[in-house]
Amino acid sequence: MNAETRICQNCQQKFVIEPEDFGFYEKIKVPAPTFCWLCRAQRRLAFRGERRLYKRKSDFSGKEILSMYAPEATVKVYEKDIWLSDSWDPMKYARDVDFSKPFIQQVAELIREAPLKNLNIVGNAPNSEYTNHITDPKNSYLVFNSNHPEDCGYSNGITFSKGCYDVSYAGKSEWCYQAFWINSCAHTIFSSHCEGSYDLMFCKDCVGCNNCIASVGLRNKQYHIFNEPYTKEEYEKKLKALDLSSYKNLRELAKKARAFWLKFPNKYIIGTHNNTVSGNYIEHSKNVKYSFLVREGENLKYCQYVQELPGSKDCYDYSIWGDNNRWVYECCACGINTANIKSCVFVMIDAHDIEYSYACSSSSDLFGCVALQKKQYCILNKQYSKEEYKDLVEKIKKHMDEMPYVDKRGCIYKYGEFFPAEISPFAYNDSVAQEYFPLSREEILANGSQWSEPLERDLKITLSYKDLPDKINEVKDSIKDEVIGCEHEGKCEDGCTIAFRIIPDELDFYRTMKLPVPRQCPSCRHWQRLQQRTSFRIWKRKCQCTGVASENQIYKNTAEHAHKAAHCPNEFETSYAPERPEIVYCEQCYQAEVA
Repeated sequence: MNAETRICQNCQQKFVIEPEDFGFYEKIKVPAPTFCWLCRAQRRLAFRGERRLYKRKSDFSGKEILSMYAPEATVKVYEKDIWLSDSWDPMKYARDVDFSKPFIQQVAELIREAPLKNLNIVGNAPNSEYTNHITDPKNSYLVFNSNHPEDCGYSNGITFSKGCYDVSYAGKSEWCYQAFWINSCAHTIFSSHCEGSYDLMFCKDCVGCNNCIASVGLRNKQYHIFNEPYTKEEYEKKLKALDLSSYKNLRELAKKARAFWLKFPNKYIIGTHNNTVSGNYIEHSKNVKYSFLVREGENLKYCQYVQELPGSKDCYDYSIWGDNNRWVYECCACGINTANIKSCVFVMIDAHDIEYSYACSSSSDLFGCVALQKKQYCILNKQYSKEEYKDLVEKIKKHMDEMPYVDKRGCIYKYGEFFPAEISPFAYNDSVAQEYFPLSREEILANGSQWSEPLERDLKITLSYKDLPDKINEVKDSIKDEVIGCEHEGKCEDGCTIAFRIIPDELDFYRTMKLPVPRQCPSCRHWQRLQQRTSFRIWKRKCQCTGVASENQIYKNTAEHAHKAAHCPNEFETSYAPERPEIVYCEQCYQAEVA
């Protein structure tokens, strides 16, 4: 098979289907896609409501519950314990296939009639009511897309971590704050891209380090400040003088540290212990291409957020989760021992051979089903024999080609295409899609998706951020009773909640870590932290090493490179956009500087 160039239905841009892609599609028996891989990712992520939680009435008990589905969402929602029980029967929503209308339309109707689970929490969740898309949390608050967090708050993408607040994408870490993409770290604050380190402040790309401040690109170092070495006594004296329990001092150091980071080269891809990978934020993986935020993956392509352990294998176009999955294609938020699932959302836990289904678990051989558990050979929630099921599935696939779903923009969805974003039960700006593919209200509505207006909060601000004490030792217990006005005052584009509170465990954390209380609401802190993250887009670029210095002459090389004084000839694909300020080196030039 040869590579083939096509025009994406959605963005009208050219995209290439490689021979290995055709090989994968042939193995799992689906046609090649008609959307480019970025547009495919966008529509999948539109089905992932993650960080917004709403109060709404249970459609089972009538009591007020917390839900990821907004009150105005046209779906039925049951509380988790009821949804998982035998108190109701999802098979009562069964219906025959109607060959007079598109099959995807019939699935969309079923999604709005069969009850859905209010929150996606797997396992037990003691003292962790305000969490979602999470496995076995303990004493955690507003933590999302995580696995086994304990004593954590305001975080996302954390795995087997404890005592972390305002952290994104951390594995096996403890007592960290405002950190991004760290692994096996402790007491690491305002730092990113660090591994196997502890007692770091405002550090970037440090491995095997401890007791470092405002440093970058260090390996197995200690007692460094702005990359300069100190004795233990000198370091401790400097640290005391910095007095980072002061918000004013902390903010000044943050500004200086981030400016300092820009003076050093970055490797074109962030990740360690990899073999043949492309994209960004990839660890301990093999043959992972055009993918992002992946841990322990193998033979993956066009995947995002597949970072739960153990890793996943042989998957294409798989967004969010992981945990030992095989042959997953065009799925969102599916995980834990799944195999051969296609075009599914929230299909999980020992599930296999399932297509076009939503919120099903521990099942197999389902097509177009919603909210089923421990079922087999079902179509639109109706039970069939094995033979009937297989015959009818083939008829449906043919029908999907002959009478495809057509969205409001005119895009055509035949068999093999994922659900159109317009049938998602989540408003587009409530979904993860808005984080990576931001659209205006007008664009969202024009595309046929839903728009969620900002919540009107009946909160009276009792304390301005301007009146917060500068130092943590000046903060009184009464702050837990205050409604604090966010520094952004709702004027940013970070989903500002305008006001926020300090919860008791959070205050204890700041006191233990000797950190000042924040001036921004959790939403603004989340968005500001994620500004460090690159996009999913890939650019072809040249190494910016000119032999003795970087192209912009800001960084002076410390070692002789193989190309000596000439400009490095290496080219690569990277998610660092050309307009970004970072200096970007190829693997060889980068390693020469950090070795």
